[in-house]
This record gives sequence, structure tokens and C-alpha cells, in this order.
Amino acid sequence: MKGPINILRLIRTGATFERTGAMREALVALNAPPRLRVAARVLGWPFRWLGLRGDPSLPPVTRALTALGPAYIKFGQILSTRPDVVGHEMALQLQVLQDKLAPFSTATARAMIAEELGAPVEVLYSEFSDAIAAASIAQVHRARRADTGEQVAVKVLRPRILQAFRTDIDAFYFSARTIEFLLPATRRLRPTDVIAHFESVVMGELDLRLESAACSEFAANTAQDAGFVVPRVIWPLSGRNVMTQTWAEGIPLSDLAAIDAAGHDASALGTRILQLFLRHALRDGLFHGDMHQGNLKVAPSGDIVALDFGIMGRIDEYTRRVYAEILFGFIRRDYRRVAEVHFEAGYVPADRDIDEFARALRSVGEPIFGMDASHISMAKLLQYLFEVTERFGMETRTELILLQRTMVVVEGVARSLNPQINIWQVARPVVEEYIRENLGPRAAVRDLWRTALVLSRFGPKLPGIVEDYLLRADADPPPPSPRSRAWPLAWMALGAILTGLGVWLGALI
Repeated sequence: MKGPINILRLIRTGATFERTGAMREALVALNAPPRLRVAARVLGWPFRWLGLRGDPSLPPVTRALTALGPAYIKFGQILSTRPDVVGHEMALQLQVLQDKLAPFSTATARAMIAEELGAPVEVLYSEFSDAIAAASIAQVHRARRADTGEQVAVKVLRPRILQAFRTDIDAFYFSARTIEFLLPATRRLRPTDVIAHFESVVMGELDLRLESAACSEFAANTAQDAGFVVPRVIWPLSGRNVMTQTWAEGIPLSDLAAIDAAGHDASALGTRILQLFLRHALRDGLFHGDMHQGNLKVAPSGDIVALDFGIMGRIDEYTRRVYAEILFGFIRRDYRRVAEVHFEAGYVPADRDIDEFARALRSVGEPIFGMDASHISMAKLLQYLFEVTERFGMETRTELILLQRTMVVVEGVARSLNPQINIWQVARPVVEEYIRENLGPRAAVRDLWRTALVLSRFGPKLPGIVEDYLLRADADPPPPSPRSRAWPLAWMALGAILTGLGVWLGALI
């Protein structure tokens, strides 16, 4: 029965966009071709009566997304950081989705806290306000600890949020499978895998114990980062549905007028945000995966304060090196090397022409360099990148989805602070620092040391492995040649040499 139900959900989505007037505005903002606009209106009009009405006080697109539920709101939050894609006016309208949604009742929040933490709110907190911010997943209350008097922020999940997300994600899966079936060319984009990745990210966000752990780890990683602050988790007052952190005073990054009035340098803030994101992704392999303006504040000291750690991204060390080399190649305008890295990492099928791919990358990168950032159309750039990936048979890399999405969001935040920002110039020092530390001679020595450590763990087993191999070789006809029997011994000897060399090198670094 899920198939027909999901079809009805998708029809309701289109009908809601049509009924609220969001369909026309969204297609105009995305600069959709006239034929597509007409087709969407013709197909959507007969079903508009099935659409949700939403809040008439909100602008059409915001009204439609909030009516459809949390998964759609998440998508709107991403678009709110991209005025260069959806237009400045639309981006401003969508910023409501970041932290200004309608809250649920304080009485419900109190009941959930009491059930989660095993004591009434009056016992745990000497002060407890109504919701001061509300987003798609949870809302935040300002409070004061009863035991220490410390001012804190208390985050409480929305009631029945898990069921709401599961309903939407089930419909997304149905859409992805339908698209793959009807349009085989889209399979390289792996729509179903993309939805699976989205599901794993969201499900992690719906357990505040995991968010508390991520916040704690992120704080430890970034403790020495100048101008960046992560609030501390209060573990005794946190659980699955409730999370308590130290209070962070500051101006929301979306309030540009207040930032200017406070004397903060908006341009410098934009640069710092981009560089911090890259440093966290490359240096630590753990980065904030939801860095829109609603999750960032500027403290009175000028520090950037990060909030909401439900979506965190991780990338392994090898992928970090590939990503850094690609960025570094673009920064140096070495498109041949960028192409080689794509082939070496397996991002492009080996049967494609590397020179043609390098030429296509040049056609993407060259128009950006030297151009005023305010004249760069990110929508057109993304469209052309999509054409390039389709031409060369590149599949979607699910392990990079969150990294790529966050990069788009962070660039949008930086541009809102400084429309003239050049991401390549800003990224250069961070990427060069990573390249020096991780792709030079010192990094090779460090890798050799790690390899030697792994090999050394098998030292006690080496005699038994060799003996077992020789016994099996003698028992299986025809007997191997002396040369083939010598290979295992050679590998074991090499392992022993590498172990000794690694120990010696390890003493030097």
C-alpha cells in the first residue's frame, strides 16, 4: 500500500506549491525555462485543491515548505544561504526557516524535559523561558541551572518529529526509485543512495545524545582555533530528547545591520567562516554540516559561535588528501593535475579521455578567476558542472555529498557578509598549509611510520604464517618454483625492514 500512498504524497507536494503560489515564484527564482513553467502550472492546477493551505501570513515558498514538513524545511534552509541561486529576496524569505518557525507549547517542552531527565523543570532550572528560537527539528529555551546558577540553552526535540521525517523520507525513496526506473540516465547520480545518505544524517540529528557527543568532539578539535567558540555540553542535563549547553551571547549572522552597528568587520567574518570550515574538514576530518546563518552568531568579542551540532560531516584521511589536491589544482589553475586526481581516485571512469576532462575543467574554472565575485552566477556554474559530470560519466560520491553541500552553504553565508569575496583566494592559505603538512616529505615519513607500526603488530605471527604457507605449498601439486616460494619470504623480510626503518624514522618526527 505504500506505493499509492507515496504517489498521493508527491501529488500533494506539487498541489501545495500550486495552491500557495509557490510554484510560480520558485520557477521564476530558479530561472526555469518558460516551457517548464507552463507545463508545471498546467499539470499542477487540476490538483491544487489537494494541497495544504499553510500559513497565509508567510511568503508563498516559505508557506509551502513549512506546510509540507521538516524534510522540506531542511531543503529550504539550504536555499536560504544561496541568494546567487534563488535571488536575494527569496533567500531573505527563506531565512525564516533557519530558526524562526512557530514553536510548540512551553508546557509540552516542560513535560518532555521532566520525562527525559527524571525531575520537574522547577527542580533542574531556577529559570526557564518560553522558546526563543524554533527550527524544523527542535526549539531552544533560555534557562538557568538550579545547582550552579549558570545560564544555559536547553534544546528540546519537537514532539513526534521522528514519525514526520520517516513519512517524508519514505516518499523521497519512492521518488528516487521512480526516477531511476523512468530515466535510466539518472542512475549515475544514484538518487536512492543520496536519499539513504540524507536519511542517515537526519536520523542522527533526531537523537540529541549523538549531537551532544559530536559537540564535545568538535569542541576538543577546535579548542585552539582563534576566533571560534563551541558551547560546552552540560551532560547531567542532556539526554535523547533534551540537550543543555552553556549559553552563548551574540548577534545572529543573518542580522547584518546589527553586525555593522556593533562594529564587527563583516568582510573579515566571511573570510574566517570559509577558512574555518576548510580547516575543520581538511585538518580534522570532522566539520559542522549545517553552517547556515541560523546556526552561527558573532559574540561581543568578535568570535564566531557555532550552534546546533546535529549534522556533522566526516571524511577519511585519503578523501581529505584527494579533496585538497583538487582544490589546490583549481587554485593554481593546474587543470591537468585536477583531472589526474579525479582519475587516480576513481571519480571518473578510466576509459575517458583525461585531456578532454582537463579541458572541460578549465572551461569551468577559468571564467571564475579574475571576475568580480558579484558577477559570477553560481546557478549557471552548477548547471555547467552538472553537464560536465554527465558527459564524463561521473557517479555521485555519497561520501562527499555533505561536504559539497556544506561548502555551498558556507560560501553562501560568506557571500552574504561580503558579496565580493573570492573563495579561491580565501581558501588558498588553508589548502597550502594542509598540502605542506600532508603531501610533502614529512607526510611520507609519517605514513611510513604508521605502516611500520601496523606491520610490527604481525611480528609474532610471521614465523607461523611462513611455515603454514610452505606446508600448504608442499602439499599442493605441482610444487611451486623456487622463485614463487621465495616471494612470501621476501615480503616478510621487507616487512621486517620497514618495521625497523619506521621505528628509526619515528624517532626523528
